[in-house]
Parts: sequence; C-alpha cells; structure tokens
Amino acid sequence: MPFIRLCDTIPAMERENFSSGAKWEPIVGYSRAVKVGNMIFVTGTTATAEDGSIVGIGDLYAQTRQSLANIEKVLKRAGAEMRHVVRTRIYVTDIREWEKAGKAHAEYFRDIRPATTMVEVSKLIVPEMLVEVEADAVID
Repeated sequence: MPFIRLCDTIPAMERENFSSGAKWEPIVGYSRAVKVGNMIFVTGTTATAEDGSIVGIGDLYAQTRQSLANIEKVLKRAGAEMRHVVRTRIYVTDIREWEKAGKAHAEYFRDIRPATTMVEVSKLIVPEMLVEVEADAVID
C-alpha cells in the first residue's frame, strides 16, 4: 500500500477574508474576520463607528456594546449570528471597571455563554479606546 499523507486526504477548506475598511488593516496586514469552513475568527474589535470615530469616549460600557455590535455586523456578513460565538476575549485598559464590560457582554451572550477571557492591557492603539473584543464562531 502506498504511503498517503494525512494532508492529502483532507479537502482544502476555502478561506474568505472580511474587511471593515479600518485604516489599520492594510498597514498591519489583517482582516476584520476570516472564515475557514464553518469557523469564523473575528479580530480584536473596538468601538469604532462607520466614519472611523470612536463611540463612547470615556464609557467602557458603551464601547463594549459598540465593539460587540461591530462583531455582530461582520458575523452576519460571514453568514453567522452571535449565537454561533463559542469564545470571546475582552481586553480592557482598566480591569477595575470589568463589570461595565461584563454587563455589555452579558446583554449579547447571557443565554449563549461562550467561553471568555477578560484581561487588562496597558493601552490600545488609540488612547481613547478602553476595550477590544475578539470572537470565534462555529456555524452549526
């Protein structure tokens, strides 16, 4: 029997990149989301409005809600919904205010309950940004 590599028996999965149009995407070389098969990986997402302005300056709750709304928007473009999210990562600049980010997260995920992590970071790319959220989704 001839030797068969495992990678020769697995069909190649199509990759689809989704852009948000953010100015940082071509500079850094990333996509807002990447879909491979039935999995979608959403990059760190902030409270940026369509015009590039930051929503909710000084308000962690408002920024977390906007970040999650931005994630929901790209998931819909990729053929998914928030109910498909299996993991989130929340990066906040002041962990003492975790409950504000947690409240916004629960408004989207109270019944879905994905695995999640929340950590404090020293700062984000723009000083007014207080939170960045990542999400991984699996379409059933």
